[in-house]
Amino acid sequence: MPLDRKLAIVDLTSGDIEIKAIPLGIRKKFLGGRGLNAYLLLNYTPDDVDPYDPDNVVLLAGGILCGTLASATGRCDVMTKSPLTGLLSSGNMGGFFTPELAHAGFHHILVKGKAEYPVYIFCHNGEVDIRDARDIWGLPVSDTQWAIRQDLGDEEVKSAVIGPAGENQVAYANVMTGIKNSAGRCGAGAVMGSKNLKAVAARGTMDIKIAYPEEALEFNKRFIDQITSAKVNQTMGTLGTPFIWGATNSWGGIRTRNFQYNQTEYADDIEPEHLDEIAEETCGEYHMTACYGCQVHCRAKYRIPDGPYKEVYDEGPEYTSQGAFCGETDTPNAITLLTANHLVDKYGVDNLEIGSIISWAMELNELGILPADKLDGVDLRFGNDEAVIEMIDRICFRQGWLGDTLAKGGIQASDIIGKNSFDYLIQVKGMSNLHSDERATPALALNCALASRGSDHLRSRPAIDLYHLPEPVLRKIYSSPIPYDGPLSSEHTEYIGKPYQVFWHENCYMAVDCLGICKYHTTFLGATLPNFEDWSKVLYYNTGLDMTPEEIWDVARRANMVERMYQLREGLKRDDLRKGDMLNHRYFDEPTRRGAPDVVGRVIDKEKFVKMIDEFYEYKGLDKEGNVKPETLKELDLEKEPSHLL
Repeated sequence: MPLDRKLAIVDLTSGDIEIKAIPLGIRKKFLGGRGLNAYLLLNYTPDDVDPYDPDNVVLLAGGILCGTLASATGRCDVMTKSPLTGLLSSGNMGGFFTPELAHAGFHHILVKGKAEYPVYIFCHNGEVDIRDARDIWGLPVSDTQWAIRQDLGDEEVKSAVIGPAGENQVAYANVMTGIKNSAGRCGAGAVMGSKNLKAVAARGTMDIKIAYPEEALEFNKRFIDQITSAKVNQTMGTLGTPFIWGATNSWGGIRTRNFQYNQTEYADDIEPEHLDEIAEETCGEYHMTACYGCQVHCRAKYRIPDGPYKEVYDEGPEYTSQGAFCGETDTPNAITLLTANHLVDKYGVDNLEIGSIISWAMELNELGILPADKLDGVDLRFGNDEAVIEMIDRICFRQGWLGDTLAKGGIQASDIIGKNSFDYLIQVKGMSNLHSDERATPALALNCALASRGSDHLRSRPAIDLYHLPEPVLRKIYSSPIPYDGPLSSEHTEYIGKPYQVFWHENCYMAVDCLGICKYHTTFLGATLPNFEDWSKVLYYNTGLDMTPEEIWDVARRANMVERMYQLREGLKRDDLRKGDMLNHRYFDEPTRRGAPDVVGRVIDKEKFVKMIDEFYEYKGLDKEGNVKPETLKELDLEKEPSHLL
């Protein structure tokens, strides 16, 4: 049964390995994946531990449905304390690793301590080994995975690995699997590097008994029809996530030159149709690929058509790479995009974070804030394609003063650079904003400020707010599974009703992160995609766990609250610009300068924005300062956390 998958606790210092069953009571409270990881992080990490201290833990987990007959359940949640933010590090990646882990008998791997020399962990059919990785230390991401397969003599082994960026403890290094699947943003790869942990590998041939296999298969057929019939997924299966760029940039929602503009001009070279042409020309007609059990096929296969990396294979690029290496740096060049996308995949570093910090450094240089004698010969200016590529190398290998400084992350770098450099850093809780510009979209701006791990588009973003859906349609979405009779607005520039939308999406995305389902199979981008009612059925048919949609909603609320409890314990304060729920001042002070009529000239009204935060806190069960109310802890059965029950 899926409920039989275990937790393995690996102490790299002592070499001890403990395998534990996950009690049914814990399952019912957190299900698995990100929710159970949050519980384990709160319970297993000491207060205020340094992210690179051996006592910090790294957690890798599949959702409760990973390895079952449920569609698109190959997600992997990676959690630790972040070296980038000093708060929660949580990343979610697709691929094939966690289904293999499930067939090996495990849903959660908790790693603590530090090995004397580089090692990797191997999980196989109920057993866990620690193996020597000295021969593979220094290898790039893809090479590492093939080297582990060769070491084990099995090409079916799947691994979650770090690249050179993680080994060099770049504060935003990723944990990765496959060519490009990345648990990114917060630096979990750097924490693995600090532990001398190169990878966690899995190979399993253990059966997973499905509770009601015929019903599970029949329901999944309907589930797939619902997913593949959605226009947004049909477009994604043709063009990948870059399709978002075309609409967003032409409208005026792409931050450019760090935060000076909100639209990238002369960007035809990186439009999704052109990228699709390159992928088809270099990899053939069937150039779209997918993760485990997914019918969307949202990413392209490509070979770089020109330049120093000509003919090199990779996958993507994603919408985030278009923004990171083209929009923010004002270098809308397809070769630059595909090359940069390949390098971050090769080195194992977060594309969004490294692109943002390079563009921030470009603006600082433009303003004369960066010391000219510290640039190490790099012509660090907007529009310089060569500088973008050069800085990726320098940061990942911490070369020179500038590469080493930027590798520490924005807040630490701003402390080193000094002057007023922090004012130009577009971040929340120490994590850079997505390359989108939310000054015309208060709901999306609120999501950036309030997302649990830092500025984020994957934790509570109500992207469907841009669709101008009729109020009755919105009412149907946001009244399930819990009735909601408050205000709603179809207008994306409005403030009314948006806090509840952000609150609802926060719980929606946590639910699928606990289940192990991809967000593209939810109302993240499509109003007609599966919802809590569907998840209740797919959970029951596959696992036998009988939970109502309302109970799954409660699981999501509880898990989100545990993340909030962890953040508060580690120093989060409501209005703190470094560790709080507040946007950079430029959102309020600098109007947008380009775009459509409903975009140009927009700022976020700070007074209304503060009231939105108050309203969100009330829905979530926090007081005015953002602390958890005692009655909320009681309602969610969290009064005794950390409980150390697992």
